[in-house]
Amino acid sequence: MSVELHLPDLPEVPISLGPAPAGLPRAPQPWPSRLRQVVVAYLPLLLMALLALGTWWLVKNSPRAPGAEEAPTLSSKPDYTMNQFSISHYQPDGRLQVRIEGRTLRHFPATDRIEIEDALIHGYAPNGNVTDARARRAISNGDGSEVQLIGAAEVSTRTSDGLPLVVRGELLHLYLVTERISSPQAVDLHLGASEMHAAGMTYDNATRRLDLVGPARAAFDPRH
Repeated sequence: MSVELHLPDLPEVPISLGPAPAGLPRAPQPWPSRLRQVVVAYLPLLLMALLALGTWWLVKNSPRAPGAEEAPTLSSKPDYTMNQFSISHYQPDGRLQVRIEGRTLRHFPATDRIEIEDALIHGYAPNGNVTDARARRAISNGDGSEVQLIGAAEVSTRTSDGLPLVVRGELLHLYLVTERISSPQAVDLHLGASEMHAAGMTYDNATRRLDLVGPARAAFDPRH
């Protein structure tokens, strides 16, 4: 005996294996997945930023070798001013080397330069010779051993053989320790009873040498 089973016809349903139509919305991804994608995308940039920050911190906090500190910037303006002053410099053995007086003094730290108005300077050589200098304006180094005298400048001293020497001019360069006087401009010299006029000069008291720059003229005392 055979039995036949008849099923009703079912409607045909089309099946597509391609991508879903563009118009259909995608299912939203959970936030942990989205966060993971963002981290993975920006991870190289974050690592580079952390590396740069770590390098800067190491350089900022690494110890420096002794003496490697940056020198402070020195101002071109005077750091102090004195009026109606008198200052003295002494040798290590206590001997007075130079005394400087004047109306106004300004000290410039960038060059350790001193500018003096109405300057009066007294220098004391190791042999006991005293040199006096004056000018409307003077520019000196820190210890007063080298001085430029500007305006109505005058230097008076004695030569190694005791003759009085006076030099006058508008610009004189005075070296108090080595007892030298020089000028690139016109000068008048009085050596004892002798008089000299020149366009420039250099005098070294240690060697007793006087060099005059021409044109020059002189009237010598026949006794010397």
